[in-house]
Amino acid sequence: MKALQFTAYGDPEVLRWVEAPEPHAGPGQIRVAVRSASVNPIDWKVLSGALAGGEPLAGPRYLGFDAAGVVDEVGDQVVGVSVGDEVFGRGASTQAEYAVLDSWALKPPSVDWALAAAAGVAGETAERGLRLLGVSAGDTLFIDGGAGGVGAVAVQMALARGATVIASAGQANHDYLREIGATPVLYGDGVAARVQAAAGGKVQAVFDVAGRTSIEELISVAPEPSQVLSIANFSAAQAGARVTGGGDDSRPMEALAQVAELLEQNKLVIKVQTFPFDRAAEAYRISQSGHLRGKLVLVP
Repeated sequence: MKALQFTAYGDPEVLRWVEAPEPHAGPGQIRVAVRSASVNPIDWKVLSGALAGGEPLAGPRYLGFDAAGVVDEVGDQVVGVSVGDEVFGRGASTQAEYAVLDSWALKPPSVDWALAAAAGVAGETAERGLRLLGVSAGDTLFIDGGAGGVGAVAVQMALARGATVIASAGQANHDYLREIGATPVLYGDGVAARVQAAAGGKVQAVFDVAGRTSIEELISVAPEPSQVLSIANFSAAQAGARVTGGGDDSRPMEALAQVAELLEQNKLVIKVQTFPFDRAAEAYRISQSGHLRGKLVLVP
């Protein structure tokens, strides 16, 4: 099979679409013939070596954390899914012709492959953030970075819970935020004042998906520091806010089931830009730029 590979840390130009060993499903896993796989910020952070802790690269590495495809292997202890089923979910090294998934949901027939692939990591992260913040009907939530992959999904999942959402983005993405149901505010210096003006005061919770606004400014619009949660600013905890990177906070199968239901009901729409696998470097460069609307997806 072919997979997206790199043999040295660096910029997207080091990526190659090359022959690689086939993975196989272990206990509690499934393997899919990949129809699409999304690009997430963690991919280019891995590629750049930013998460390597200064350790040199030992051998070829592969990328990708979510995908959609057709099940062709089912591991031991797996129930509720069969060979031939169409699924989407999360795994490792998913930017390949075949990938192993650790968590998944059945893809609704009405949902196309690219949209399904876009929903894995973003959907799990959004569900986790909203759950940890306790967002519920009647709440007003501020999402700092609402137009990107996780932000746009979080906006719509919060709305489905009955919350009101204020979200920050550049001016060019304000119409997009309105389309998906959020009240837009301009990101950058002074965003706290703009949020409070839009909300008529403080909000019940703040979900930081961008990591660009100072944590002190975000705390100033929340009822208490613990009602600010970041997935992008790992120093936020020093100011009393919370940080989540997954781990014990994650309930991936539950989250993906919710995502599948919202997709089927057309309550979750993700803008998707697709690239063939052999043009992955272009998608990675767009993701690195930080000026993204929706999700970037690789297809065979």
